[in-house]
Amino acid sequence: MVEVTLYDTLTRSVRPLSAHDGKQLRMYVCGPTVYGPAHIGNFLTFVRFDVLYRLLKITGHNPFYVRNITDVDDKTIRQSIAEGLSLEVFTQKWTDKFHLDCDALGLLKPTLEPTATGHIEEQITLIRTLIEKGFAYAAPDGSVYYQVSKFPDYGNLAHFDPQALQTQDTNSAGKKNLSDEYDRESVADFALWKSHKPEDGDNAWDSPWGRGRPGWHIECSAMSMKYLGETIDIHGGGEDLCFPHHENEIAQSEAATGKPFCNHWSHGIHLLVEGKKMSKSLGNFFTLNDLENKGFTPREIRLAMLGGHYRQQFNFTLDAIHAARSAIQKIEKATLRLLQIAQLDARPETLESLASGNLPDDFGPFQNAWEAIRRDLNTPGTLGGLHRGLKAATQSAAESPDKTKDHLTALAFLLQVIGLQLFVDQANEDSSDAVTIPADITALAEQRWAAKQAKDWAAADSFRNQLAQAGWKSLDRKDGYSLEKQE
Repeated sequence: MVEVTLYDTLTRSVRPLSAHDGKQLRMYVCGPTVYGPAHIGNFLTFVRFDVLYRLLKITGHNPFYVRNITDVDDKTIRQSIAEGLSLEVFTQKWTDKFHLDCDALGLLKPTLEPTATGHIEEQITLIRTLIEKGFAYAAPDGSVYYQVSKFPDYGNLAHFDPQALQTQDTNSAGKKNLSDEYDRESVADFALWKSHKPEDGDNAWDSPWGRGRPGWHIECSAMSMKYLGETIDIHGGGEDLCFPHHENEIAQSEAATGKPFCNHWSHGIHLLVEGKKMSKSLGNFFTLNDLENKGFTPREIRLAMLGGHYRQQFNFTLDAIHAARSAIQKIEKATLRLLQIAQLDARPETLESLASGNLPDDFGPFQNAWEAIRRDLNTPGTLGGLHRGLKAATQSAAESPDKTKDHLTALAFLLQVIGLQLFVDQANEDSSDAVTIPADITALAEQRWAAKQAKDWAAADSFRNQLAQAGWKSLDRKDGYSLEKQE
C-alpha cells in the first residue's frame, strides 16, 4: 500500500489517509440534488473526488465509495410540482442526465449510489434514536428538530463558536426553521423530520410523528451508517457543505452512536468562472452541454478542471479549456513517440494494459508528477510534472530505447489516476490500416530531432539521410515531427 495524504478540514492539517479497520477505506461524498442539470461547479467537486477514488484504488487502499442522490428536498418537490410530474419521474429524469454527464467526463461509478427516498425507514429509525437519547424533540405540528445545544462539539468542523447560534425551533426572524437551506446567521435547531404542508403535494411518508418527509441533513447520516458503518474514513464535498450540512451530520451521527463519525474531512474550494462567481445573470453559468455546444469535448473540460488545486480559488475560463485541448495534443504526440519506440499500438487499450499490472516502484522521469498527486491531490503539480516527464522520457528513449516501456508504464498509471484517456479518436479505427514504424527507424528519427533541437545541423542531416536510405521521411512541425513511409 502506498501512502496518500490529504488536507483534513477538522484538524486543519495534511494527514495520511487510512482505513480504520486496516482493510477497506470507507469514503462518502455528498452527491447531487437532482432537480436540474448539474453545472460545472458541481462537476468540479465530483471530478476531484473521482481522481481521489482512482488514486486510492491504484495505491492499494481498497476504497468503498458511496455517493448519494438527494431526490427529496424543497427544490425537488417544488420543481416537480411546477412541471406536473411525480417526484419519482421528475428526479429519475435528472438522475439519468447526471449519469450521462458523469460517463462523458470519465467518472468511475461509485461502489454504491443510494437515494434519499430509498432509505426513508432508515432515516425514521435514526430520528427515533435521537429522540430517545434526548438530542431531538417533536414539535406540536409533527416536525422533529435536533437540539443543537445538547451537542457540545457543534461547530468544531467549521471552526466557529456555537454559542453565537440561536438554538431553538425558530430562526432569528422568529419563524420556524423548516427550510433545508439556511445561512449561518439564521441557523436554529434544524429539522430532522418536516411535517407535511399543502405545498408538498403528495410527497409525504408516514412516521411516528405524522405524515411528512425527512429533512435534508439526516439522509447522509442514515445512508453512510448503513453502508459504511458508524465510523467512516473520509467524507467529502464542496466547501459550501462544511456548514451546516456536514456539521449537522456529525451532530446527528455522533449523538446516535457515541462514536466518532468521520476520521478525515475533505472540502474543495468553489470555482470562479471568467473571474466571477458563476451566475446565470452574468452569462457564465455552464452545464456540460453548454460547453459542448461551444465546441469543447468532455475530455478537454475534465483536464481544464484539474488545472487548479482543490484547496485554492480556481478561475475556470474558456481559455483554460483551449489550453487543455493543446495540452492533450502535446501529451498524445509525445506518448505516440514513446509507443513507436516500444513498438506498441497507439490505442487506449495499450495504455490500459500497461496500467493493469503492478504499480512501479520508481516512476522515473514521472516521479515528481507521482509525488504531487499523492501529496494532497496536487493536480496542477501533477500535470506540470507529466509534461516535464514526457520531455525527459522522450530524450531518454532516444538514447536508451530499452527503458521506454518502463516509462510508458509509469505514464499509463498517471493517466489512469487523472482519468485522461488518450487516442480515443483512433479507438475505432481498423488497426490493419496503421503503419508500423520499426524501432530502429524511430530511434533514428528521435536522434535527428534531438540533434536539430541542439542545432547540430551536420548530425541532423546525417540522420535524415539514413532515414531516407531506409525509405522514411521526417515531417517537421514547430512542436515535433511525424514519420512518413516513402514509396
